Amino acid sequence: MNIILCGYGRMGLMIEQLVLQSEDMQIIGVVHPGLYDSALDVPGKADVIVDFSYPGNLEAILERARRDGAAVVIGTTGYNEAQAALIKEASRELRIMWTSNYSVGVAILRKAVAMVAPALKDSFDIEIVETHHNQKVDAPSGTARMLLKAVDPDDSFDHVYGREGVPGVRGHEIGIHALRGGTVAGEHSVFFFGQDETLEFKHTAASRRIFAAGALRAARYVVGQGAGLYNMDDVLG
Repeated sequence: MNIILCGYGRMGLMIEQLVLQSEDMQIIGVVHPGLYDSALDVPGKADVIVDFSYPGNLEAILERARRDGAAVVIGTTGYNEAQAALIKEASRELRIMWTSNYSVGVAILRKAVAMVAPALKDSFDIEIVETHHNQKVDAPSGTARMLLKAVDPDDSFDHVYGREGVPGVRGHEIGIHALRGGTVAGEHSVFFFGQDETLEFKHTAASRRIFAAGALRAARYVVGQGAGLYNMDDVLG
């Protein structure tokens, strides 16, 4: 499987290490300053493009995928609404795997809170807290937004991103809070606060290896599928 890797930060380096240990994958080019400027510049034919870079690379990635008939695995976060629409439109002709978090544990966490929320949302207060390293540029994380969608799929609650001043008595809302510091790979908690009881669902990532391994597992899956938009639920069955 020929891979074009977009992004050569910590995640990109971890993906490269795992690919080097595999027998069925190879990286034919890396898109990163000082290497290839664009996915369109990489020679050869790609089977899959794995993207952990930044939103500005999206159009070139989709164009290269069309040119090669390649699948796309998107791990980049921070897309605006127009870019998100572009991904969904492209999935009508391309095989696209798109999720905010490639951890198997996070995929199970999302399913768990989606099942629990309908039973508790009318009598429990819901809060989401995420923690990441001090180099992360977007907040809240894409995973926190994914968990928010899992507990409030119809946007029936007000979404409060942090609180300050005198916000008053809590309303019909879900609070989302972002912590940044050190080298934390990623922590996500969903709290359900009831009368005299609290239920917490939490996932902690000890290293980025789990995300890289999940992304390559997703790549192996999506190259064998037809055109469409896929996520980790599809990979896990």
